[in-house]
Amino acid sequence: MRVLHLVLAPRLSGAEVLAKDLALDQCAEGITVGVASLLPAHADFQPLQEELQSHGVPCWFPRRRHRAARKLWNLFVTVRRFQPNVIFAHATIPSFYARSLPLRVPVVYVMHSATNDFERPLFRRIEHILSGRARVVIGVSQQGVTDYARAIGPHPSMTVVPNGVDLARFAFSDGAQRSGAAPQVAQIGRYTAVKNQLMTVRAFREVLRQVSDARLVLYGVVEDPDYQREVIALAKELGIAERVEVAGPRTDVATVLSESNVFVMPSRSEAHSVAFLEALASGVPIVASRIPAFAFASGFPGVQLVDTDDVQCYADAVLVALGQARAQRSLAGMTLGDTAARYRAIARQVSLAIASH
Repeated sequence: MRVLHLVLAPRLSGAEVLAKDLALDQCAEGITVGVASLLPAHADFQPLQEELQSHGVPCWFPRRRHRAARKLWNLFVTVRRFQPNVIFAHATIPSFYARSLPLRVPVVYVMHSATNDFERPLFRRIEHILSGRARVVIGVSQQGVTDYARAIGPHPSMTVVPNGVDLARFAFSDGAQRSGAAPQVAQIGRYTAVKNQLMTVRAFREVLRQVSDARLVLYGVVEDPDYQREVIALAKELGIAERVEVAGPRTDVATVLSESNVFVMPSRSEAHSVAFLEALASGVPIVASRIPAFAFASGFPGVQLVDTDDVQCYADAVLVALGQARAQRSLAGMTLGDTAARYRAIARQVSLAIASH
């Protein structure tokens, strides 16, 4: 069996890192795997690309941005050369391109978006045209499947496959790496309004009134440079810039979590956040928004789901978390192994269905 994973841009973000992990898992199971993208790889993805290639997984990433027609042609050439039995298209735009190819290769559309893509009229129109070309539609959360059915209608083969965490990398630790260091609050996520870093900065100023030596670290892919500049400007405006680090993505997320006293995630919307799962696995106390995507963790030790749009409520929860110890949490059914097994089963199901025709 030959499997191709298609992403928009190779970067240190949930969907792309999951695609990398799935490719390595499938390769280890004897499946021939490749990874392709529509946009050039971010520089920070280089170590992951090298990891893929060291395991014999070829990568087809363009060196520069192209117009839509050229993107489609490049993808057509890649698919003709690789000859996959199935394409996993991670996210909506890659799935549009994969399903527009004049080829009979079955496409599995994986909905990773933290927001409902089909609130956009253009995306709704395109999906109505292409929905029949998706052999399977995977939602990483039930909400994604529900949103799809409401906007597009029922698909004959829809399923929920939650993202999983690699427990070998994000194991519980007692945080001893920073013993005696100043308390650290961490947020990891793309710089975009839905991730709500601005509210974290506002709440952190309130935290500093009681824990004056605390520091806040923000890491993530710079999806919206203007928004990142707003975050930096707000920290300066509030007079706390020296206590706040606003930086790009980190490859060593496990280290960041092990060195942090609190992990915050005030997202206004999520699908099934890999970063949230990683924080759960690490045992770090967590303060997150009260949104449906996080509800499953409401009973976990050391997890507070609060109204993070209320600055004082958010700050108070962080202060409570700073006084909490790390906690071991059971993530049965939410491991990378669980997720990878589901994807392997879907790949086999799809390729067998094609072979029988």
